[in-house]
Amino acid sequence: MYDVEAGLLGHCVHSQIDLHATYGGVVPELASRDHIRRLPVLVRQVLAESGCSLVQIDAIAYTAGPGLAGALLVGASYAEALGMSLGVPVLPVHHLEGHLLSPLLSADPPEFPFVALLVSGGHTQLMQVTGVGEYVLLGESLDDAAGEAFDKTAKLIGLGYPGGPQLAALAERGRPGRFRLPRPMLKSGDLDFSFSGLKTAVLNVVSGPEWKPEDAADLAADFQDAVVEVLCVKALKALELVGLSRLVVAGGVGANRQLRLRLDAATRRRGWRVYYPEPELCTDNGAMIAFAGARRLAAGEVPGVACAVRVHPRWPLAALRAPGAV
Repeated sequence: MYDVEAGLLGHCVHSQIDLHATYGGVVPELASRDHIRRLPVLVRQVLAESGCSLVQIDAIAYTAGPGLAGALLVGASYAEALGMSLGVPVLPVHHLEGHLLSPLLSADPPEFPFVALLVSGGHTQLMQVTGVGEYVLLGESLDDAAGEAFDKTAKLIGLGYPGGPQLAALAERGRPGRFRLPRPMLKSGDLDFSFSGLKTAVLNVVSGPEWKPEDAADLAADFQDAVVEVLCVKALKALELVGLSRLVVAGGVGANRQLRLRLDAATRRRGWRVYYPEPELCTDNGAMIAFAGARRLAAGEVPGVACAVRVHPRWPLAALRAPGAV
């Protein structure tokens, strides 16, 4: 629940980690069915925690994409039906726009314009942001995104699901520098990313005759160091190219401690600023979607036809337009 004057009134998240852990990854059908079961319960819980009732809702925002079609349809159908019953506008929101704007919910929010480094599970992108809906793509992952590479590498070295956070925790106990892992596209001359080759390099290590499971922490540290170095170099280069001094980092990988330490140090040396969402808002959450919807309404967004279920499993962020733009 978000109020344009009072701010974030409340939010809650239900994790499906236990549901999918047995399978080592997300099972779309199970995810959709669990959404159906959990969504009404979570809505009632948030309303109770916020001290609000349904009749006090002025607008509803929901994630319309990108993502798994089945799960998106659950949220879209629920939101559109609720909006029709209450007679309030309903806004489909881009998942990555929610991440991109989430640092604006913090106590010390950035001002426009800024460069955004989006590092969620399936996306690694650099965007130039001049306002709500005003996004220019500067660079993106050409294959595996950083989050995907973390998860797949974790599986290669025997960690459970979800692998990314477990690999980052393991890396804290390791010593980087032991394994000579590549820094993909570090000197490519552009702002694009590629992490599939780094994942393959890890596979070559763990498949080699000298590999020992007790070396996993050092390998995790080297892998994390490689990813963090590439992300930092490209993000700083993006700021230089567009002539800005504010960097926003959002998405699940944005909670990585080593990434934050390196970016904080590098921007401080240059007299720049880097902004992050609160840790609890780094991973997927409803608060950032509510906030993005509120910002779009405030900027003049005109909601579409009531009860038209709109989902976009594939939806480029750069295709968004500013509210009111033709």
